[in-house]
Amino acid sequence: MLNQNHTPLLNALKACAASSHAPFYTPGHKRGKGISQPLADLLGKAVFLADLTELAALDNLFAPQSVIQEAQELAAEAFGALQTWFLVNGSTCGIEAAILATCGTGDKIILPRNVHSSAIAGLILSGAIPIFINPEYDPILDIAHSITPSAVQSALQQHPDAKAVLTVYPTYYGVCGDVAAIAHITHQYDIPLLVDEAHGAHFTFHPELPTPALAAGADITVQSTHKVLGAMTQASMLHVQGNRIDFDRVSKALQLVQSTSPSYLLLASLDAARQQIAVHGKDLMSRTLQLADEARTKISQIPGLAVLEIPAKAELSSGFLALDKTRLTVNVSDLGLTGFVVEEILDEIGVTAEFSSLQNLTFIITLGNTQADIQQLVQGFTTIANKYVLQLKSQRHKLSLSWQANNYESRLSPREAFFAVSETLALEYTGDRICAEIVCPYPPGIPVLMPGEVITKAALEYLRQIQAMGGFIGGCADTSLKTLKVVKN
Repeated sequence: MLNQNHTPLLNALKACAASSHAPFYTPGHKRGKGISQPLADLLGKAVFLADLTELAALDNLFAPQSVIQEAQELAAEAFGALQTWFLVNGSTCGIEAAILATCGTGDKIILPRNVHSSAIAGLILSGAIPIFINPEYDPILDIAHSITPSAVQSALQQHPDAKAVLTVYPTYYGVCGDVAAIAHITHQYDIPLLVDEAHGAHFTFHPELPTPALAAGADITVQSTHKVLGAMTQASMLHVQGNRIDFDRVSKALQLVQSTSPSYLLLASLDAARQQIAVHGKDLMSRTLQLADEARTKISQIPGLAVLEIPAKAELSSGFLALDKTRLTVNVSDLGLTGFVVEEILDEIGVTAEFSSLQNLTFIITLGNTQADIQQLVQGFTTIANKYVLQLKSQRHKLSLSWQANNYESRLSPREAFFAVSETLALEYTGDRICAEIVCPYPPGIPVLMPGEVITKAALEYLRQIQAMGGFIGGCADTSLKTLKVVKN
């Protein structure tokens, strides 16, 4: 057992920041002396003393031998991995590296259609061929859940030459599928299960949270330590276990997709966040769950609002087997308002959601939230509910994700389409053409269209409605959605 109280990288950075010397190395601000005054006024100068480069005492992220290696070993033990890599380019680079480490050009990978755009980037970089599975979908709540074990089994039977399976666990809404069953099925074909666990870094540290992906049998899992724990934005981790993954290939893939000038502020924040959650995790998560339960209970009692809960017959739908209770999704459709409108109203009264959709708003409750935050959230919803007359359920805005349900067609691989000669057309002339870019509402960053797919009327209508309701369309060159890039005929 390692000493989880130890923070080797943080300690080394602290010592380097305190040392007095003449700096003739990057970064150019030279320990804060060259920082602009407005930035120094915002952040203070102390942080820039620790904004250092790869000094001998600080180790090298791509060939760690001392403090980074020690910090990663501590993280591996804490999170239940055989080996852990620190990431400074977010979970995005981890997902890309996981695909690059397991798939090459022309290799098939099975994955859900509601993957994050980083997985599509991984397909473009690797040249892998996606075999998409539709996730379970709740048409009433307008929420896509997880893929099911039976869907994975069917896909593998049709494509036994697939090189990997990738799943999202949990979804942006905190929904968890049966990852243990998916891992069991995947391993019957002797291929690895890759898990986008960006929103589940806290699962290991409390028994009332869903089973961590590694404990359920995943081979690679990528976690955004910054999203739900105490690391700085962009600071994430990639964990591996078992013998189905080539560790050297993971390291080489990460060298392709990570900066060669990694931020030691981010790296040290990973070391500190690991120490915090490993030592104090159960207490911190108990408090977080208590706050989340309070919010869930009080908001569910407000007329016109409904809170996402595990279905009464969850065992019958393994697309929704468990729920991360620290993730709060509130359905506002009975108020006669869209989630986009409610988000704007809440923002005006000092409450900011993680993201909104047509019917729902989602809030992330973490170890950093306070009792006052929960009170403000509940009061905000109470104010809105009191102001707006309840509408009949028949007046709900019904926007279906039918574009996902067996209604997409790929004519080129994502890589082929991305690198193909393209042209830009007005939106109304793009129907039935092959898309040449990623188009997705963000957050949550789930592509509606991706390179290689045929642009359908349903997808265009969905995007238009999302935009009309106040949603933001990202990923594409023209975020106003007046034009799209298509593969030139």
